[in-house]
Amino acid sequence: MKLYWSEGTPQSFKVLAAIAGLSAPTVELQCVGQEECVVPFLSHPQVPALQLDCGNYLFSANVICQYLFALNGMEQTNLTNQWLEWEAIELQPAVSAALYSMVVQGKKGEEVLQLVWKVLDYIDQSLAKTNTPFLTSASESTSDVVLWGTLYPLLSQASLLPEKLKRLTEWFHNLSSSEVRMKAVESVLKGKGVQAFKTYLQKQPIPAILRLKPTCNDPEDREPVEHALSEEEVAAATSTWLKGLEACPKPQQRLHPILPQKNKRNILITSALPYVNNVPHLGNIIGSVLSADVFARYCRLRNWNTLYICGTDEYGTATENKAIEEGLTPRQICDKYSAVHANIYKWFNISFDYFGRTTTTHQTMIAQDIFQRLLERDFLLTDTMEQLKCDKCDRFLADRFVEGICPFCNYEEARGDQCDKCGKLINAIELKNPHCKVCKETPRVKTSKHLFLDLPKLKDSLQEWLNKSWGSGDWTSNARLITQSWIRDGLKPRCITRDLKWGTPVPLEEFKDKVFYVWFDAPIGYLSITANYTDQWEKWWKNPEQVQLYNFMAKDNVPFHSVIFPCSLIGADDNYTKVNHLIATEYLNYEDGKFSKSRGVGVFGDMAKDTGIPADIWRFYLLYIRPEGQDSAFCWNDLLLKNNSELLNNLGNFVNRAAMFVCKFFDGHVPEMVLSSDDKKVLAHVTVELQQYNRLLEKVKIRDALRCILNISRLGNQYIQVSEPWKRIKGNDANRICAGTVTGVAVNIACLLSVMLQPYMPTVSATIQAQLQAPSECNILTDDFVCVLPAGHKIGLVNPLFQKLENDQIESLRKRFGGAQPKDQPVPTTKKEPTVDAGDTGKSVDIHKVKELTEDVAKQGDLVRKLKNQKAEKAQIEVEVKKLLDLKKQLAHAEGKPF
Repeated sequence: MKLYWSEGTPQSFKVLAAIAGLSAPTVELQCVGQEECVVPFLSHPQVPALQLDCGNYLFSANVICQYLFALNGMEQTNLTNQWLEWEAIELQPAVSAALYSMVVQGKKGEEVLQLVWKVLDYIDQSLAKTNTPFLTSASESTSDVVLWGTLYPLLSQASLLPEKLKRLTEWFHNLSSSEVRMKAVESVLKGKGVQAFKTYLQKQPIPAILRLKPTCNDPEDREPVEHALSEEEVAAATSTWLKGLEACPKPQQRLHPILPQKNKRNILITSALPYVNNVPHLGNIIGSVLSADVFARYCRLRNWNTLYICGTDEYGTATENKAIEEGLTPRQICDKYSAVHANIYKWFNISFDYFGRTTTTHQTMIAQDIFQRLLERDFLLTDTMEQLKCDKCDRFLADRFVEGICPFCNYEEARGDQCDKCGKLINAIELKNPHCKVCKETPRVKTSKHLFLDLPKLKDSLQEWLNKSWGSGDWTSNARLITQSWIRDGLKPRCITRDLKWGTPVPLEEFKDKVFYVWFDAPIGYLSITANYTDQWEKWWKNPEQVQLYNFMAKDNVPFHSVIFPCSLIGADDNYTKVNHLIATEYLNYEDGKFSKSRGVGVFGDMAKDTGIPADIWRFYLLYIRPEGQDSAFCWNDLLLKNNSELLNNLGNFVNRAAMFVCKFFDGHVPEMVLSSDDKKVLAHVTVELQQYNRLLEKVKIRDALRCILNISRLGNQYIQVSEPWKRIKGNDANRICAGTVTGVAVNIACLLSVMLQPYMPTVSATIQAQLQAPSECNILTDDFVCVLPAGHKIGLVNPLFQKLENDQIESLRKRFGGAQPKDQPVPTTKKEPTVDAGDTGKSVDIHKVKELTEDVAKQGDLVRKLKNQKAEKAQIEVEVKKLLDLKKQLAHAEGKPF
């Protein structure tokens, strides 16, 4: 085995410190440069990396440590794994931010300590609770060494090791007493302490903790956080800019069928298969297909070999139920609604490589093959199950044919398989006051024989796989927690058959009248849909060594993708590709309630195009409020504000101004650019935002990455406003050169924004590029901001990108999608200013007042930034800042929110 590491990188430091003193196996150490690509199938540098004897690579520091410790006989307990997960999710980001603030930004003492106080206190309290010298027991474990390796660069500074956290201090000093470990530490730090990391940290984007706010629906503070640029960053950004488009890789041509390629980053993306008979609402769309589409488009811009697969889930109780309601056959229902889904996603510009269906021959063949392999390996049980049977309909009431009161949360409309309110899975007989959904009669309990997947027998193999996937992949925190709760509560045999006719038939004579349960059958649809796309589908789905699989879904789908389906594949034992990255959203609500097709509440996919609002505006707003860390809500008033402020006044205004200056002052040709020190700083600031955008999207932080685009356009507007090219063009030669440079740089920023926008707003992206007549070769994303439109480049006709949304238009849509008004509710006849409810405050919000104050805040913010850039007197700046804060306070009050 060979370990590639690099001097001055925190992760290399952690691995070297952690493995110091391990007796076996022998690991060859090779020091490489920070920018050296050692993993052949990754297009970016990734160290440390451990090359195994079989040729495979491990390139997560924690996974490398776990692997080597396991070879040395150090047992990986559940508690150890929990600590390692916490280290990756909570500790690493906090320590990275603290190191960055100390080394790059020059902060000291309390300013640094406050960034890590919460995680340090957590460790201290945990040690106190266990009353042991180490995290998991009385002896040192993998988790102790890994956490110590993360913390040492920081806590080796005496001022940052809080004396009041006595348990933490004892633990840290105890681990630091190892001479072998400290020798490994010195091989990385070279006596420089934390300054050894300076070169590495200066190349990193500012950590999200330091610059990004928690996701919420509240209007953003328009004053971006200033990144402290180093001279090296400015010089590097300038050098890169001057290389031009020729220095960039060329976009790769995509030829179908897309298949995995050796030594390439092969990305397989799925979004949860929507039930065919349900018209998706905005929450469904953002929860799976739109989120996956953004990531798929981004991957293609990175030249990663990407396949995005989805389709309609057509078997099961829901389809039979809908067929009865509409007086059609299940096949007719599937044909009807599959077309509805396809048209909705086409309008939303979802870029599937293939959108299929589960009612196919391939579905039957693959599902039955997995079933047979599970049967042969003794992972299936036969047992009887009490079910509800409706005597009037003469049928067993599986899943959605029965409704009642949830036994867990008392929700009155729980289904026979799952409660939509609390998300818990339910056996139909557990429902209180059940009734048949078809005839409304009360069913009786009757016994039926079924097949079960033996989940307890697969638990250890599942946990082993989960530890590996969690260690190397990006799972959202809710996906991890939901999965952990399932395992913690104890896995039970899970029924995989149903007494239905519409489904994949069970290939056993004894069960010939049954079909597979939809949640055994449906995830296999990913495989069968791929098989309908290409007969070489196994190159994607039986190739875990070369393929990285991303699953996108809402949180209620997690257990089926993280427990049940992986257990089916593990038990089948046919080298299946299993999920590496499980991306789950929280729920999107509608205004102050839930979407309801029957009550006419909320916007559904087939209605959005009738609003007159373009698809890209819908995409933007849904992605802006994407429920990444908590539930969020669609709000009409917020849609108006975001469109008019972020799109029209910020992004659209900048792109239009930059292009119009080229047309008005330079006859439509990009002028010569002679970069001043201020221009070079702008290039560096844009580069920082671009790199942060890449880091966030690589981690599938879709909502946060969108802020980087808006930050760049705000920076561009500020750049133009401060430089005033419309004035300088009328001055002397030096002023005219300056005007040309600002215009040329600005229009190149606009071109970069068109590429960064492509995953989010593909139509707007294409429109900008058409107006700028940008070369197609610009559609590639790296960490470099280069001059794509050189001096002399001719741009096209420039038109505004966005239209203003008006209050009366939004109020009309709000009423239209707000549900039917009660008949006894009087219709107001007096005209008054439109208002909206401000929630718990009990006040009304004056939309016109909010709009005026929003514009005033934006203008005052621009003035403050202009004064700061002009190095105005401190007293003058303070006066204007006070005005800005007062306006923000008025805005918060007008919106009914605290300030």
